[in-house]
Parts: sequence; structure tokens; C-alpha cells
Amino acid sequence: MTEASPETVGPAGTPAGFPKGQLLFYRFVRNVLVGFCRLYWRQTTEGTEHVPDGPFVLAPVHRSNIDTPVVCAVTKRRMRFMGKEAVWKYRLPAWVLNALGGFPVRRGQADREALRRCLDVLEGGEPLVLFPEGSRQSGPLVQPLFEGAAYLATRAGVPILPVGIGGSERAMPKGSKMLRPVKVHMLIGEPIHPGTVGSSGRASRKAVRQLSERLRQELQRLFDEAQAKAGA
Repeated sequence: MTEASPETVGPAGTPAGFPKGQLLFYRFVRNVLVGFCRLYWRQTTEGTEHVPDGPFVLAPVHRSNIDTPVVCAVTKRRMRFMGKEAVWKYRLPAWVLNALGGFPVRRGQADREALRRCLDVLEGGEPLVLFPEGSRQSGPLVQPLFEGAAYLATRAGVPILPVGIGGSERAMPKGSKMLRPVKVHMLIGEPIHPGTVGSSGRASRKAVRQLSERLRQELQRLFDEAQAKAGA
């Protein structure tokens, strides 16, 4: 595998200095996506007053491929996403992905390296998007969560912002290639603040497990309410 050049990708997958051209491109693409979601899916968003000013972990439920463009409405700030490093092989795709908030993670690499890159993003002051259920799920119940979101929030000392998305599974179910013009509603919950880490600087497994369970319960509540408001 050919690694991305240091001229293309800087620390945490971001070019040093956050080039103005990339930020302008992100804002343009974001505005197009948010506008499309509002027109095609009549997307409504509730709870934007809960969005923190500093870094945070955005943790949405995940029922559809459209969840990524839907969450663009959470904030006008650039949010960051993990992507497979192989896509950063060429300069133009690397530039586009960096501009859209992506950062590379090696496929099959140790989890701790991926977590390190995520921590770099949070410590750099940017929001990080993680779907705590992992891959797309189906049905009304929030599935058991991976603990990455809780671990990162605890280690970085940043809040988790839970998000329920109603209607996205009807708009584009798992396995479907069609976009259905149904109602989508996004509900942003209040930030969940983690406890402090111990003197060792490590997050205890018990604290991470409890935070994950608290997040799961809140996501279920938000998901149920968002589904009801979307008529799903």
C-alpha cells in the first residue's frame, strides 16, 4: 500500500494550517447537502442549542447511508470522519477528503493507532463523528454500542453529543440504492459529559462501560422521539 505523502496529509490527516480553500470547499459542499436534505426529505433539526463550542464526539444512531449527510446540519463547523488510508493515495482525492473532514486510518491497523488519530482530532479542537453502533443497523432498537466514543470522550475530556435520526431507514434502507422522499427528523440531545480520568491518565473500563450504557439509553430515547416526529 502506498502511503499518502506528508505534503498531502498532515497531523491527524489534516494539512497543516487548515487551508482556507479547503474550508471554503467544505462549507460549499455542506450547504449543498443540507439544502438537499431539507428539500428532498423535508429534514427538520431540533436541539442545535445543545451543540458545544469546543471539541466533542458526535454520536448518532445509524440506520442508513444518508445519516452522514443528514448530520451535516448539526453545526456549520467542519466535523471529522475516519476513512480508509488507501483512498488518500492520490493528491486530488486526498485534498477533497481532507477538505470534507476525512482523515486516513490504515485498514487492518491496530485499534490503538486509530484511537490515537481520533484523539489528535479532538485535542486539535475539532468535532469528531463516530457511529457508536458501528455499521448500519435495522429496526427500532439501538444496538449494543462499541465503547470507542465513550473511551475517546473520557480520554480527551470532551462531551459526547447524542443524536437521534428518524426516518432515514425508510429514506434509504440498508441494501437499497434508491432514495425515497420521506420525512426525516434529527433530534440532538444534551451533551453527556464524561468523568475525569485517574492519575494514570487512563480511563477505567468501568467508567467507559457506564458512559456507553448511558449513551445507549439516551440514543434510544432520542431515536424513539425522532422516529415519532418523522412519522416512521
